[in-house]
Amino acid sequence: MKKLLEIAKDYAKVKNYVYARFGGVGGLGGIYPGYTVQNEMTASGLRTVWGLPSVYFYLAIFDALGDIRCQWAHTRTKILQLIGRNDNFSEDDRHYLRFLLKVNNAFEAVLNQKTVQLPAGIQKQYEILAGQTDTERLHRYLRRQVRKHHAKLHTDCVDMFSVSERAYRYGEHGIYLAIKEKRRRIFVPLTDGNRYTCQLSVKLYPQEQRLEIIVPLYMSAKRYEDYVNQIGIAAGMSVMLTTDSGHKYGEKLGVYQAEYSRWIWEQNKSYRCNRENNPGRRKYTAHKRRLEERLHGYINRELNRFLTEEKPGVVCLVRLPKTGTGGGKTNRAAAMWQRGYIRRRLEWKCRERSIEIVEVLGNRISRECSCCGGIGKGKKGTFYCSTCGIVLDAKTNTAANVRRRVVQGKIIQGRS
Repeated sequence: MKKLLEIAKDYAKVKNYVYARFGGVGGLGGIYPGYTVQNEMTASGLRTVWGLPSVYFYLAIFDALGDIRCQWAHTRTKILQLIGRNDNFSEDDRHYLRFLLKVNNAFEAVLNQKTVQLPAGIQKQYEILAGQTDTERLHRYLRRQVRKHHAKLHTDCVDMFSVSERAYRYGEHGIYLAIKEKRRRIFVPLTDGNRYTCQLSVKLYPQEQRLEIIVPLYMSAKRYEDYVNQIGIAAGMSVMLTTDSGHKYGEKLGVYQAEYSRWIWEQNKSYRCNRENNPGRRKYTAHKRRLEERLHGYINRELNRFLTEEKPGVVCLVRLPKTGTGGGKTNRAAAMWQRGYIRRRLEWKCRERSIEIVEVLGNRISRECSCCGGIGKGKKGTFYCSTCGIVLDAKTNTAANVRRRVVQGKIIQGRS
């Protein structure tokens, strides 16, 4: 209990430091998406000073950032309500203030008394709105309301902390939790046999010498009566998903990923060659984020299309293999493959629709013939069966094998 309380106290120290450093107006520009705060906290050396393992240190940072974002959301909501009730404002005044509250860069610039500089399209819209009203008066009003309604956070909770999946493991009817000592974990016996693969929260009761493990509860949002099909799918780098019936979704995934990985490689090469005279990574980070958002947007649209058109009640898929160790462009593309993101988004969207996910082992699954069960070979995206002579699209054959193994009961237990 003493060792766990040490973690909880240091966890609270990290959160309070982030609250104090980034919870005010000056820290508003660094909390989205949060990498600025993470990098600054890493460079500060506080993790070494406090001796807190990284699995707790960075969780505390992002817990605090989530709280700060929520606090700013409450502040903006309150100011929006006040704007709507203020009879001294014209419609142009209200429109301008709502624009500032909606556009984070403009909101930050006004609060810090800086010139508002936005991307070209939004900047033109801002200038039109600003030309229709007294901006200085409205800026003073906005800063005054923020000072009045926004407060920095602080926590006195020193008996609770979060645990990432890397900081614990199960065994011997209990759980092993990482502690501040290097390569050491402490064993905590459990009262049930449940096992989880997600972020947990630990609540300590030192007086009673016990703890509670709090697990996120996932609820099905909707249930569709016509989602009854059992669909086998195969994932790929060029085509995101191929079903057992031959339908393809995300056929441009390879194009988007190739562009993304090529740009990353070129930028990193340029950075290494010009390390001393490099102006910084701000433009690099912004462009990288745009490429990622474009790629992720395409993935989500195609996953939505897959679920809408196929209407699955059960999605059958193979456990994804580790990326290969090839060289050159293939290896770079594999390193940038968004398979983890695709899997997480597919799981989330299936959970929202009450769709079951069943996983099978992928041993030799691409070499089996989905028609006769014989052994064949694939060449340039096509599968040739040496037993029955059938010729199929390789991914369609794999997806059909996935579904066949589920029907035969060859599933990974506990993964549905």
